[in-house]
Amino acid sequence: MVGSGGREHALAWKLGQSEHCSELHAAPGNPGIAKLGQCHPVRAEDGEGLLAFCAEHEFDLVVIGPEAPLVAGVADQLRHAGIAVFGPSAAAARIEGSKSFAKDVMVSAGVPTAGRLSVARPPCVVKVDGLAAGKGVFVCRTQEELDAGLQAAGGRGDSLVIEELLEGEEVSIFAICDGRDALPLAPAQDFKRVGDGDTGPNTGGMGAFSPVPGFGPAEVDELVETVHRPVLTELARRGSPFVGLLYAGLMVTDDGPRVLEFNCRFGDPETQAIMPRLEGDLLELLQQAATGRLSGDANAGSTAAVTIVLAAPDYPARNDVGTPIGGVDEAEASGALVFHAGTAMRDDRLVTNGGRILNVTGVGTELAAARSAAYEAAGRVSFAGMRYRTDIAAEAEARVG
Repeated sequence: MVGSGGREHALAWKLGQSEHCSELHAAPGNPGIAKLGQCHPVRAEDGEGLLAFCAEHEFDLVVIGPEAPLVAGVADQLRHAGIAVFGPSAAAARIEGSKSFAKDVMVSAGVPTAGRLSVARPPCVVKVDGLAAGKGVFVCRTQEELDAGLQAAGGRGDSLVIEELLEGEEVSIFAICDGRDALPLAPAQDFKRVGDGDTGPNTGGMGAFSPVPGFGPAEVDELVETVHRPVLTELARRGSPFVGLLYAGLMVTDDGPRVLEFNCRFGDPETQAIMPRLEGDLLELLQQAATGRLSGDANAGSTAAVTIVLAAPDYPARNDVGTPIGGVDEAEASGALVFHAGTAMRDDRLVTNGGRILNVTGVGTELAAARSAAYEAAGRVSFAGMRYRTDIAAEAEARVG
């Protein structure tokens, strides 16, 4: 398992449940993953280091979690050495690495997406063309917001993409892909803004829940047929077959679904809400995809899951490092899952080491029970300045009664 965040902890937790998993290793991992397997001090972006590490072991599968090493071509380096990898090539990962490239692919594939604008006028959306860790999108409804968005986005040094502002309901659709076909996972909805009521700046994600009302298996299958499969066909036509997790962030408008963005990896924190619902063997599915033989199913159980991100006091502007964390054992004792995102061990004490520190996931027979479990457990965790949104899944819970 390559990576060190909450997404990787959730994946490692699920992968380790497979009867086919005899050993689980992580590079570099985190304190949560260390309870599931062995962690090694190799950075996710260090292709040469990962190659040397893999050469010392006989790994049957390498799963790459974050987008940066995928866009940098780490999967290519490992594949060229004969190692089975779940994660796209650098050429295919451009679907996330360049929004301009993604737009071009969608136009060629006939996939509905937000219209691109030649002039920045409110209302519109300003996007950094390259990777920005979920913080490169600026929704601008007023001229003041547009001026601030252009300044913030321009300061990153990348070219910009200006799009029409779409209104509707957002949903994240993940599909495991073997280069030719796509196997959908349960849908999720995430919360990008830092504050309650979708206020404040965009973040990497402050929470998520699954299932999403109105998006059952039939609706998800239709979206995958409309969005994912045409993109897979187009990437293969260009000589860059996509092997890995293709994630479409969609806005369902009055005129139908429109793609807001593609990601070339599992979402974070959506994965933390999807994995507890997944029935069957994730390792088997990822192994099938990596070897071009995707044939299983990824049914979601009848349960619901809600994930709450516990963040540093100044996130997303600044990270927090070295602050002691308490209450994790108590949160887990309540029945919740606690996935480590930005943590470290210092003198045998768990401390903060990032912006999004922990992900607390509650599971229940329905959304209300899962939400209650998540917030009850989150209330048991503490570190100085800890902040989290209080409205994750609230609207969906009210909708389903």
